[in-house]
Amino acid sequence: MTYDIHQRIGIRAPQTDVHRALTTIDGLASWWTTDTVGDPSVGGKLVFTFGAPDRSASFEVVETTADRIVWRGIGGPEEWIDTRFSFDLTQEEGETVLTFANTGWREAVPFIGHCSTKWATFFIGLKSLLEGGRSNCYPDEIIISSWDR
Repeated sequence: MTYDIHQRIGIRAPQTDVHRALTTIDGLASWWTTDTVGDPSVGGKLVFTFGAPDRSASFEVVETTADRIVWRGIGGPEEWIDTRFSFDLTQEEGETVLTFANTGWREAVPFIGHCSTKWATFFIGLKSLLEGGRSNCYPDEIIISSWDR
């Protein structure tokens, strides 16, 4: 048995803008962490750092199409290794709907709840940014618990 995280958010912005925020280094650095490096093309590696080398996560880019992006966890939190991170985009009623899933967790550990809430805060920041406001990317993210620092 595996465990999953799911998020859904509607963003009043063109799908191409949301896609760019999920598939370019500048885009990713604008809403998740400003310390983002790597190659966002299929087969490339992305590294996201949150203040120190031991607080980073790395991913292999598995798929990138106009309506789907998929990564595989290859470094960082042990619970993320070999899990999948998918970002699906659809147009619905004047907004781009981002449906996110982090699938394949091996155990139902408390970190799942933390990550689910943290992803939600970052996606709310992405929505705000693309709708003309500002994001809350690291290092200015919303702190949800002592695990964030």
